[in-house]
Amino acid sequence: MVGMHAPPCVSLTTDYGLADGFVAACHGVLARLAPAARVIDVTHLVPPADVRRGAAVLAQTVAYLPVGVHVAVVDPGVGTERRGIALATPGGLLVGPDNGLLLPAAEALGGVTHAVALTDPEWWLAPTVSRTFHGRDVFAPVAARLALGAPLAGAGPVVDPATLVRLPEPVVRADAAGFTAEVLTVDHFGNVQLAAPGALLDGLPARVRVAGRDAVHGHTFGDAAPGGLVVYVDSAGLVAVAVPTGRAVDVLTVSPGDLVTVTSP
Repeated sequence: MVGMHAPPCVSLTTDYGLADGFVAACHGVLARLAPAARVIDVTHLVPPADVRRGAAVLAQTVAYLPVGVHVAVVDPGVGTERRGIALATPGGLLVGPDNGLLLPAAEALGGVTHAVALTDPEWWLAPTVSRTFHGRDVFAPVAARLALGAPLAGAGPVVDPATLVRLPEPVVRADAAGFTAEVLTVDHFGNVQLAAPGALLDGLPARVRVAGRDAVHGHTFGDAAPGGLVVYVDSAGLVAVAVPTGRAVDVLTVSPGDLVTVTSP
């Protein structure tokens, strides 16, 4: 749980954007219910309803945050029969919808040790709960209670971790010439992150082909000439493609979910 000598920490990851008051409302609920908590905004610019992107961002960030309660809301199924859940891990707690968003982060924190469904209205924001804003009315108040030390068991009944919704495993296929992998994410700089572990670059030569284009197998952005493609292991330990002074996503014309092949020339 949260350390006794440090203020409790709550992180927020959403697709709410910054043009409306959604993020501020969640901050407000946390400030009212757990005023001592330190709130860290991971991002609120996940593409709308892009659960896979939100899951990847959270999973690649959460291990570097203080131990605490991590709220994630990318929730196109809000108000439907999808469950709200809270998960315990060796590295902290996670709160959000049961749509696959939380599990990669849970695994990054050591795996799910306990899970509950958020069914107790006493933990929600009174007097009413919106059908379309569970981030404010369910997940933020639950996170505030947990940050203050309330036991997870109080939030609702136990859930078998085996029943939690998982995102489909991304495609990664290796062969003698190289590998093919699904585009996992595209970052702010236009760098294309593949689902392939960095070890798949081992043994490939200094010159490779990426989606049929010439590229450098390097370690830094500076290993390729401006405008050229460089394939490297990124800060998450995954294979990524960048273009110095450019955007790899535009050069490759790919989107998350597309397949990219990396091979020897």
